[in-house]
Amino acid sequence: MRKLFQIIFYIQLILISILVIVLTIRGFVYAARSTNHFRPEKWYPPLLGSAASAGIVSYLWEWISFHDPSKAIKTALWVGPFLTCAVGILHILIGCPISLAISTIAIISSVIQSLYTCWVNPRFDYATKILTVYTSFPPDKTATFVILSIITCLVYSSFLVTGIGGATATGTGLDILFIIVILLTYTWTMQVIKNMLYVTISRVRYMNFACGADMNTWIAFRDTVQHLVGRVCIGSAVVPVIGTIRGSARVMKSVVGGTDEFLFSCADCYSRVASTLITYGNRWGFVHVGVYNKGFMQASADTWGAFKTAELIPLIDSDLTGAFCFFSGVAVGSICTLVGGTWALAIHKSYATEVSIYAFFIGYFICRVALASQQACVSAYYVAYAENPQSLQFDATIPVRIQELLQRYNV
Repeated sequence: MRKLFQIIFYIQLILISILVIVLTIRGFVYAARSTNHFRPEKWYPPLLGSAASAGIVSYLWEWISFHDPSKAIKTALWVGPFLTCAVGILHILIGCPISLAISTIAIISSVIQSLYTCWVNPRFDYATKILTVYTSFPPDKTATFVILSIITCLVYSSFLVTGIGGATATGTGLDILFIIVILLTYTWTMQVIKNMLYVTISRVRYMNFACGADMNTWIAFRDTVQHLVGRVCIGSAVVPVIGTIRGSARVMKSVVGGTDEFLFSCADCYSRVASTLITYGNRWGFVHVGVYNKGFMQASADTWGAFKTAELIPLIDSDLTGAFCFFSGVAVGSICTLVGGTWALAIHKSYATEVSIYAFFIGYFICRVALASQQACVSAYYVAYAENPQSLQFDATIPVRIQELLQRYNV
């Protein structure tokens, strides 16, 4: 499976590159011949401008979260819903049927985000302490890796944008299929880039937490590239799907509660399936992938088993690091949508909807890549603690939080 996924990943990169080049050339040829259809000078600048905004804002946001985790968490979870709502208002101004549907989704999402933020507000202090684990002693050359990752994502995103523009120029049914394929492969590739950084940084931090040893980050990255690409590709395809299933199961179980016996039994069954799946596919497994060179499913099972043994599952479920990264991605994606969508709305209204959609994808994923190092450090901390809670390398942050959760549940 490792070799198979690695081969598939490299083949799709080659095929998508060829497809993008062909679509780009065909699009420009078609635009040159057509006088009243696709206008590259009004389609590309807003989208490329929003991509540049994604890189700049993502790096600035990573810098802010590094220097002031408390302010970053509060800003992401409180300001993010307003930015999402602003996206909804933008699409109302655009006015086409698709934009109105997107505006409805965006406004409802902003309300849900706001309610979630109110619900998790008591966890902000603990989330700040955990993120400080990253800021107190970051791995060597972390900033360099983050910058290189952002630049790589920007170049790759801009390259794919040219192909999407070429497909938009002709706009046939087959071109729509091409755009969908490009977006799907883009999603997987960005996940792989993020998790390559995740595996590298988590390995370095795990060695420090577990053994007190300092490991060269470049060596860890070299080993990841040479030996672990296949495992990272598997995890990058599996984790988002399983994470979505488990998140929806937790929400369903919380909403249903015990009000209806049939609905409760359905939610409980779904929750059990999700709990089984998370055992064999979770982001904490990437830590063991990097440290012990394990297969991804085995690494996921081992780390989840360690969490169960150390009774950390409630703590893991209440951790806000993942929510912080997600909300940050949505916020940066919304900013890019506002930049690209407003620009397109001003110069060519018919392009505004699609430009804003693509801009959101780019902003979201580049921000997630920029924050991967922070999430990796927190994951390494949890895994190292679960394997040896008595180690002198750890302070009282986790034990104190566990006691707080136990007291809350007992009450």
